[in-house]
Amino acid sequence: METIQVKVEQLDSDLPLPEYMSEGAVGMDLYAREDVLLFPRRIRLVSTGIKVSIPFGFELQIRPRSSLAMKGIGIVNSPGTIDADYRGEIKVILINLGEKPFSIKRGDRIAQAVLSPVIYAKLKVVDKLEPTPRGERGFGHTGR
Repeated sequence: METIQVKVEQLDSDLPLPEYMSEGAVGMDLYAREDVLLFPRRIRLVSTGIKVSIPFGFELQIRPRSSLAMKGIGIVNSPGTIDADYRGEIKVILINLGEKPFSIKRGDRIAQAVLSPVIYAKLKVVDKLEPTPRGERGFGHTGR
């Protein structure tokens, strides 16, 4: 298993650093820095208490936790991207899709972060794209 060093600035020493919760996990759990009451159909920006230095050629993807998704708590811009040149605090945009208010306490696990390699695109303008059997058929083109 290959590892890559990611520098982290811990804003609150009493909060755990992101960590893999099992040997095969690909996402590190992120923790809430604050208490939040998330009302139904509302969106809140929740602090994690960390800043990171992602190596160029990588991104840190912020993804929902399945245990929260089962309770109707999701991430609005999922997956969120932390770019290699961003140096601010990581914050997670949570939404409550449930019917009842949801309480998040300081130290609760609210999301997971996955370090992913990035391939940069070099765009080339052409007169016409090559055809495919699918063509321009989009949403729902394969049926149910």
